[in-house]
Amino acid sequence: MLRKNHEYKSQNKLWGIVPSAVRDNSTYALNFIPTCRDSFSASLIKFESHNKNLPARISRLQQKFPAYKIDSLIFFNRSNIRYLSGFTGSDSVLLINSDKTNLLVDGRYTTQACRETADIQIIEYRDKIEGIIQAIKKLKLKRVGFEAGSITVEIYNQLANSFRQGAFVALTDELKLIRACKDETEIALMKKAAGISSAAILSIITQIKPGCTEKELALQLEYNARKSGADGLAFEAIVAAGANSALPHAQPTDRKIKKGDFVVIDFGVKYRGYCSDETCTIAFGKLTDRQKNAYQIVKDAHDRALAMIKENVHAADIDHCARSVFGKKYGRYFVHGTGHGVGLEVHEAPRLATNSADILMSQMVVTVEPGLYIPGLWGIRIEDTVLVKESSCEKFTKMDKELIIIE
Repeated sequence: MLRKNHEYKSQNKLWGIVPSAVRDNSTYALNFIPTCRDSFSASLIKFESHNKNLPARISRLQQKFPAYKIDSLIFFNRSNIRYLSGFTGSDSVLLINSDKTNLLVDGRYTTQACRETADIQIIEYRDKIEGIIQAIKKLKLKRVGFEAGSITVEIYNQLANSFRQGAFVALTDELKLIRACKDETEIALMKKAAGISSAAILSIITQIKPGCTEKELALQLEYNARKSGADGLAFEAIVAAGANSALPHAQPTDRKIKKGDFVVIDFGVKYRGYCSDETCTIAFGKLTDRQKNAYQIVKDAHDRALAMIKENVHAADIDHCARSVFGKKYGRYFVHGTGHGVGLEVHEAPRLATNSADILMSQMVVTVEPGLYIPGLWGIRIEDTVLVKESSCEKFTKMDKELIIIE
């Protein structure tokens, strides 16, 4: 991996970068890159079709500047930067003012930024913090809103100490839902991701045999998904059997699958940046009546919560609905929220939880995943990802959630 802020190498003949004769050679010089997409770069990169929606996304934010009492917004979160600019690099800053969008990158990403973005000013820096400071000064910005949850105290102090008091405005709830409602292209990509992950889960069910390990099944899941077109995993696959299934976020181990086990498979992939998320609980061999009853309770909670999902429903009410099915006997074993939003990140707004203030809106994509975990014995989780619609929801995930028993 290249080290940040290492030696700068000029690329003045590539992508229209400012020639060295007009560069400021000071330590913290900024290079404002002219429009750099040409026929050559366009032939190399097929731009994602949802890029046509980027100007509208930015415009919606700019329209809120007066309400937030700011004249600009700075983003550090990679998913937000991708959502608003199309840039997929691992290190950048997006600075949006009232009439322009600026993407700040170091020299490692200049070419990539030029290829992946349109109608955005690319600014190349040598030092990230000083680059941000100089860009804000160059653009004469006075009140800069920022994602309060996406920067460290150290970075905030470095920036704030370079400007007058009140120059930076922390935004939290104001920004949490900016990616929550998906457009048609995002929905299509998420359906594709869900189809890949569901097919991968289905493909390994027949491979569950006595003696195979959690790690082996997890490896096969990833292989099958990548072979089917996944770009990567949305999160580390969970394959947990027996007592390990009672751990909600278990990691695959060398434990061998045994008769009488519940096997929890929680799996998701990324496809062109967008995530899927699905959980199935498979029974291997004969179950006890208590296990069968517990599975049905989780299934009922899952089904009732799904039936509630539509626009204008309070997320907390969906959580309450699912939780009420467990009753006193099993309620204490349901130890997490009922669901969450999915998109460019596998966990994003809204939250379907007891203390959530979120209200579902049409075009949101959320999970429903009640679970029951009895320490030392076994666990059960059933999860689907769905699209919120006006009067119902649409399932993206494909696996049948009726109890599957492998004899």
